[in-house]
Formats: sequence, structure tokens, C-alpha cells
Amino acid sequence: MSAGLSISCVIPAYNEAPRIRRVLEAVLCHPAIHEVIVVDDGSSDGTADVVATLPSVRLIRQAQNGGKSAAVARGIAAAAGSYVMLLDSDLLGLTGLHVSELLDPVRRGRADVAISLRRNAPMVWRMIGLDYISGERVLPRNWLMEGLDDLPHFGLEVHMNRLLIRNNARIAVVEWPDVASPYKHAKLGSWAAGLRADAAMLADMFRVVSPLEAGGQIWSMRRMRVRDISGGHASL
Repeated sequence: MSAGLSISCVIPAYNEAPRIRRVLEAVLCHPAIHEVIVVDDGSSDGTADVVATLPSVRLIRQAQNGGKSAAVARGIAAAAGSYVMLLDSDLLGLTGLHVSELLDPVRRGRADVAISLRRNAPMVWRMIGLDYISGERVLPRNWLMEGLDDLPHFGLEVHMNRLLIRNNARIAVVEWPDVASPYKHAKLGSWAAGLRADAAMLADMFRVVSPLEAGGQIWSMRRMRVRDISGGHASL
């Protein structure tokens, strides 16, 4: 296990009052997590009130909704750990064991970065064995200190990919067959709203990278993937 490794868990949240408590329960009692930071991104549904009932969570409130990239940047700036675990606040089925599985390759020094592959990741990502825009990652905090303030709402993951490729990171892909992220249409109440949200996310991504560069990121990250991340069973 890597010596001197401390981990801050940063969770951006926007209108996730029905779901965020279960995500927090999975990380709050985990012995490898040194601090949990939630950045409430101007929620209007009481998300911050839910988080505030858990005194061991550090809650940062954004007065206005600025998007995921800005929320994560705020959380990373406040984090004290040498590594950051990023988690989406709407995950379904997350447990402490899943947290251990994502941390384990980095803690054991078998990878520099760990990225989740959820049960309901798009079929093409599951076929190639990599969700290159996964929101659940473990990576060195100092790799994330560049360029976060200039990103559009949903440009974070492709920006991180650039940094991982630049650092020639050893990437562990951790399969989470029991964890899912709600589909946007289910959260927003209609297929039309979900499609608009997906289109906005893609537009933000392609403001940061071109479609050609996005394809290059996938190729590079698959090449950088560590195939053998075993070395003991993950545990709390």
C-alpha cells in the first residue's frame, strides 16, 4: 500500500436530496477516506439541508448553480488530501465495498488512477472496457490543479482525460456491476428533458475537445489501462 497517501472525497451535488444520503453513507465510515466534501451547486430542493444533518461532511454552498466543473474545482481547491476521489451524488447501489474497489488499485500502487465502469454505462463503453467520461475516479490531486476554472458546465471529464494522458497515467478500470447512475429522463421527468440535457452535456464536452480528440482519448486511455489490478480482495 502506498505510504503517505491521503484521500479526500469530493462530491458535487445539484438537486440530489432524494439520493445523496445513501452515497454519503457509503463513504463516511470508510477508513481510507480522510475527509468528505460536498459542494452544493445552488440546489433548490433541500440537498444542502440533507448534507447538513451529517456533521462529519464538509459542506460548501454555491450561491448559484455554476455547473459540475465549477463545483468540482471548488471542492478540489478545498481538499487537503494528496489524492482525490470524485463521486457523483446520484449513484444507486453504492456501498463501502464499491468504494474500496475503486480505491484499491491506487492504494496498492498498481495504478495511478482508477475509473469506474458502472452497470448502466453505455453499451459501447462496456464493450470496450472503458467509460472515458465516468464521473467516479481516484487520482492525484496535484494533477487536477490546472485549467479547472475555465471549463464549461460538463467539460470536466474530457479535461481530466487530457491531464491523465499527459502524465502517462497507469489507469485501472474498476467494474461496478451493482452500481448505476439514474438516466437523465428519469430524473428530469420526460424523455425530451433528458435528451436536451444529454445534448447540452455533449456540447460542453466538444467545447473542450473536438470529436477527433475525444476518439483519441479513448484510444490512448485503453492503451494506458492496467490489465492486472488484482493483489488482494478489496475490503473496508
